[in-house]
Amino acid sequence: MFYEQITDWQPRLSESAWESFSGVDVERVLTRETLRPHDLVVLLSPAAHSYLEPMAKKAQALTIRHFGRTIGLFTPLYLANFCTNSCLYCSFHAGNEIVRCKLTVEQAIKEGEAISATGLQHLLLLTGESRTQSGPAYIEECVQALRPMFASLGLEVYPLSTHEYRRLYEAGVDSVTLFQETYDQITYAKVHPSGPKRNYHYRLEAPERACEAGISAINIGALLGLSDWRQDAFFSALHADYLQRTYPGVEVALSVPRLRPYAGSFRSSAAPVTDASFVQIILAYRLFLPRAGLTLSTRESPQMRENLMPLGITRMSAGALTSVGGYSENNNVGSAQFEIADERSVPEVVGMIRAKGYLPSFCDWVNMRKKAAVGL
Repeated sequence: MFYEQITDWQPRLSESAWESFSGVDVERVLTRETLRPHDLVVLLSPAAHSYLEPMAKKAQALTIRHFGRTIGLFTPLYLANFCTNSCLYCSFHAGNEIVRCKLTVEQAIKEGEAISATGLQHLLLLTGESRTQSGPAYIEECVQALRPMFASLGLEVYPLSTHEYRRLYEAGVDSVTLFQETYDQITYAKVHPSGPKRNYHYRLEAPERACEAGISAINIGALLGLSDWRQDAFFSALHADYLQRTYPGVEVALSVPRLRPYAGSFRSSAAPVTDASFVQIILAYRLFLPRAGLTLSTRESPQMRENLMPLGITRMSAGALTSVGGYSENNNVGSAQFEIADERSVPEVVGMIRAKGYLPSFCDWVNMRKKAAVGL
């Protein structure tokens, strides 16, 4: 289990350990083709901050080698925002007085039709954590209704059992996104004071259950800014490496979400993730995991997304909403999970990608080929 690696590494990641590296250590790591976890620590250390330019050059070359100049596009569709958790950093917090909403299957179809009309062929379905309002059977029904409109369907919901992941895979789900939020157990307990999400281990083991159920692509990560960003970035990448080695047939990706404004008053006590630190995280991910996808959402500003794209990003959301409904004019809109920073439409994001010399991809061809191979 991956938790054993957390307990092994955590005592070795003290503040003095991060400060113990020098520029010589960073230069040595940059000469290596295959990196070890210790090398990842070096790349996330303060010493590497002065080497962002050479790190960027190597990261860009690795990305082009493994992914070409293609950027996969997707958009999220929130099916419901009812939640039984009390996550301090989320608008869906069970105690927040927000507009709660759940799409009927018919409304979800209308939303899907509006999204499909933009040309996007990869859809990510999301819900709050409420098995009463948005249980696996409801999600399965929505998946079956939306699958004919899209080449690929992803899921970002609460952790499920292996059996539940298997049912949703058979219904048409290709990928699962699940963020641990923070790998630090003390911080995790503080920001999840109540609700099923408080179970750190059940969430940590969910990506493996999805892999075992047949899901062909897994996207993980931490919500950067909740806790010490160096530790969370290290364990996110180490987790992705573990999944790549344990499940070689699964496409593994990392997301890099940063805290965004939301309906609540929580403020993290951790040091903020500056733009320079954010760049360092992305570069370290790419150098340590050259074959892993890197996803950048509309949490970041248009300018930031444009500048980060050549450094290792392989997937971006476009035309995104974090409210329940909103794509179709005929549907009501529930309160958003957080405020997005890049509000550009799909055509505007596509134009930006092409202007940067990259090719926007509307379809997840890897997962389509895998589905066809097993007859699903």
